[in-house]
Amino acid sequence: MSGTKQLSFKLVPGENATELLNAQAQKWNHIFNFVNSMSLKCAIELGIPDIIHNHGKPMTLSELITALPIHPTKSPHVYRLMRILIHSGFFSPKITSENDQEEAYVLTEPSRLAPP
Repeated sequence: MSGTKQLSFKLVPGENATELLNAQAQKWNHIFNFVNSMSLKCAIELGIPDIIHNHGKPMTLSELITALPIHPTKSPHVYRLMRILIHSGFFSPKITSENDQEEAYVLTEPSRLAPP
């Protein structure tokens, strides 16, 4: 037993499926915005924008992991964190060279701003 509750929705008179779907999407967007906020908080606390800025050029994942003040057991999670932050627009991926096709990270305008 997974412990999750299966929800079912019934349309009320005058309501259509599109309205119900939009309401559900809005609810889930609010719930998942927490992930974006906590990912940004984590990046700022780790100093990721400063590390990439001080590197002076696009920074690969392996370079970033080496520069971060984290325990080596946490390093596999950095890739996922960076994917969320790329999706949120705080960093941008860049291919470092045509030969190795290794992805590197660069700052975007929002990540250049100092935290409040």
